[in-house]
Amino acid sequence: MSLGIAVLTVSDTRTLAEDKSGNLLVERVTAAGHRLAAREIRSDDRYGIRAQLSQWLIDPLVDAVLITGGTGLTGRDLVPEAVLPLLDRITDGFGELFRWLSYQDVGTSAIQSRALAGSANGRLVFCLPGSRGACELAWDKIIGLQLDTATRPCNLADLIPRMREPEDRPALKRPSNRD
Repeated sequence: MSLGIAVLTVSDTRTLAEDKSGNLLVERVTAAGHRLAAREIRSDDRYGIRAQLSQWLIDPLVDAVLITGGTGLTGRDLVPEAVLPLLDRITDGFGELFRWLSYQDVGTSAIQSRALAGSANGRLVFCLPGSRGACELAWDKIIGLQLDTATRPCNLADLIPRMREPEDRPALKRPSNRD
């Protein structure tokens, strides 16, 4: 299944040409047979990040969003605060698994990552640290596999159509004693 994936880099200093993390994600997305639906760089501004993500969450060509940068602990690291209010559900296991895998590379510094994932309006959202190594780890060990329908016993790609089911479906009518 080919998914439409948008890539957002959050940085005050990078350009598209200098964006090693974003470029790596674009390469991985297309190599896996997915479509690059959009690509942007936004400054570390909570409302600019939220506005861009909101546009993609209603775009019919976008199935997933990869955000790189802004997940650390400094005052300019605002991605979790920008993204969390827009999520319908949080995928806690992503951040937990990312930090566990990261620990194998960077030791206890892994606790400094606020990597997270979730879903909103039937789309997947992944928030990754800004380093190329972190993006490589996240794609190669988690995201790329979960966006591949061949991954068993289950994967996120297969869930996307079901995530778009309406929440307020009427309850099944149960037969009453009078029926």
